[in-house]
Amino acid sequence: MKPIVERFIRYVKFDTESKAGVEAIPSTPKQRILAEHLVAELNKIGMEEVTIDEHAYVMASLPSNVAHEVPVIGFVAHMDTSPDFSGANVQPKIWENYQGGDLVLNEAQNIVLKVADFPEVEEYIGQDLITTDGTTLLGADDKAGVTEIVTAMEYLIQHPEIKHGKIRICFTPDEEVGRGADLFDVEKFGAEYAYTLDGGPVGELEYENFNAAGAEIQFKGVSVHPGSAKDKMVNAMRMAAAFAMEFPEKEVPEHTEGYEGFFHLVGMDGNLEDTKLQYIIRDHDHAKYEARKQFMTDTVEKYKKLHGEDMVSLKMVDQYFNMREKVEPVMHIVDVAEEAMKQLDIKPLIKPIRGGTDGSRLSYMGLPCPNIFAGGHNFHGKFEFVPVQSMEKATEVIVRIAELTAKN
Repeated sequence: MKPIVERFIRYVKFDTESKAGVEAIPSTPKQRILAEHLVAELNKIGMEEVTIDEHAYVMASLPSNVAHEVPVIGFVAHMDTSPDFSGANVQPKIWENYQGGDLVLNEAQNIVLKVADFPEVEEYIGQDLITTDGTTLLGADDKAGVTEIVTAMEYLIQHPEIKHGKIRICFTPDEEVGRGADLFDVEKFGAEYAYTLDGGPVGELEYENFNAAGAEIQFKGVSVHPGSAKDKMVNAMRMAAAFAMEFPEKEVPEHTEGYEGFFHLVGMDGNLEDTKLQYIIRDHDHAKYEARKQFMTDTVEKYKKLHGEDMVSLKMVDQYFNMREKVEPVMHIVDVAEEAMKQLDIKPLIKPIRGGTDGSRLSYMGLPCPNIFAGGHNFHGKFEFVPVQSMEKATEVIVRIAELTAKN
């Protein structure tokens, strides 16, 4: 196997699934096992200032090899995998020189990555694909990014003729549960700006993302024997179901794309006396985002008037904001990444992120942080795959960004 493949396979074998609703960071102790492995590997390849803190944030430096002043830049990726699908006992499969057609991931369980369902797979005919065995996710989100950053640093160490300024790297826990930037020490990191390697297909370059909020609505009911319930029973589940129907039918993830925002019902739990709905609210446009939050508030107020002030309650919090506001004043950092791709014959695909990354929050913490492709597809599920050549291209982009930053 190529060294980049060996490294990636090694990383995905670590079970680093994070867990929502846990106060501690990292949310699962097993994330630290990979973090400690990375510390040893970074020291081995010759990185300097290698540290790991009590929350499993790993940082390291590659010193400048030029005499003139160059901005300190950074590269960031997350170590955890999504709790949406198992990341335990990952058994990757390598398909060398893929020639098109369906891929039988698991014959015994009849799990097939079908071209009819995922036509983008045939964009990689002639390349080498890494898939799952159909029983777990792969972990390219974001161990492909981790692999690419480590491989790029190793390459720069081995090729001192490539001139670059000081480079800082960081690997974070708990990105998949929205907490990857919670304890990120921007001052300690010491970079002027950075790039997350956490995108999808080759060429993706993103500096816009959703404004995001989370909302929990609680409905209180009154339980009475159904035989004598007339004018007495209040069914919290039926109240919640009616509430959910108040929202625009087409403003949901399955009917939106591009810059279109949505309301997304992500959780429903309860019984006759106590039912909770959990929503996420997303929009790129800040005014529309605020209008969506107001719609949520107004709908809750409507149900309070219908059922009683104490029968319905709302908890709503902002989660992150569109990084565009923080990146546009330093737009040259996007220009450098775009130029790096063009010089490597990669067509930049500049588009909004329909989600968020650590970079969106880091940008508001004083570290402008656009996002670059890591190469994977179909994240968070058993049909996840990554082309080896895409990881190689991402590695080349990191190296070229470092080179261009030193030149410019």
